[in-house]
Amino acid sequence: MCASCGFPAAPGHWTEAGAISAPDRWRARFRRAQLLRAALRPYGLTAHEDTQVLGIQLSTLTGRNEMVRDLTEVWVAAERLAGVAVDPLDPRYTRSTDESA
Repeated sequence: MCASCGFPAAPGHWTEAGAISAPDRWRARFRRAQLLRAALRPYGLTAHEDTQVLGIQLSTLTGRNEMVRDLTEVWVAAERLAGVAVDPLDPRYTRSTDESA
């Protein structure tokens, strides 16, 4: 159990599959947080992940925070914090770069 967040230690998330070394896993986690920030920005939310705390921290622009364990919990918490439905498959995130030009 993590003394900081209270989450039990987890073996990793499926999005980290193929990451052999610890640095590879951290790169995967930081990239995931970068993508989450882009997807959540229109909802007034941000996502942060660091090496000190297990999980993803979601925050509103007004300072409300919530810690979640993985991507499954991100969307539920995002809707709770934003107060609106959050669709990770919204076309503005899923269309290719050719379509957005």
